[in-house]
Amino acid sequence: MPENSTAGGKVPADFWFDPLCPWAWMTSRWMLEVEKVRDVEVRWHVMSLAVLNEPRLDELPEEYQDMMRTQAWAPVRVVVAAQQKHGDDIVGPLYTALGTRIHNNGEGPTREAIAGALADVGLPAELLEYADSDAYDKELRASHKEGIDKVGQDVGTPVIAVPGADGEQIAFFGPVVTPAPKGEEAAKLWDGTLLVASIPGFYEIKRTRTQGPVFD
Repeated sequence: MPENSTAGGKVPADFWFDPLCPWAWMTSRWMLEVEKVRDVEVRWHVMSLAVLNEPRLDELPEEYQDMMRTQAWAPVRVVVAAQQKHGDDIVGPLYTALGTRIHNNGEGPTREAIAGALADVGLPAELLEYADSDAYDKELRASHKEGIDKVGQDVGTPVIAVPGADGEQIAFFGPVVTPAPKGEEAAKLWDGTLLVASIPGFYEIKRTRTQGPVFD
């Protein structure tokens, strides 16, 4: 990957997500706004919180361990199966359908939510069978590795990568924001994020979260 422009001549923004993560969902909705106000085209890729947390799973709070074991695999496995069988173009629409049901509608990462999302985008219902299958875990792990290798193991989802001035990709975790900015505010956040991310040696801006994800 990276090319410096898409087929339509826009700047590609590669976006790695796990459907389970509400913060990645917020960032993804912001990126859809960025597409409207900047000459940018998002290319969607999966990563996995379950894979990310495998090496340290026993160190995590018990409730989070349970979520990683019982809920985290199904949605992302179904997205990868859909991608393998129906192509890259289905990833973004399926993510939108899943995120709307899981987060906005409060259905959570249930089998019913996944089945509904598949129906929403016209995909075969039998793709739900991959929720409990490791048939495409090799591809899932490869996509995860591609994204996380750009930023290191100390972050989560989302990861965004864009072409830098020298042709090499600039990659970063986040931004973590709520609610998702729209219009000119979306543009300002995009411009500012690229500005700081492009500085060699720049690593982090952070402050304590005082508000949870606002889905609108």
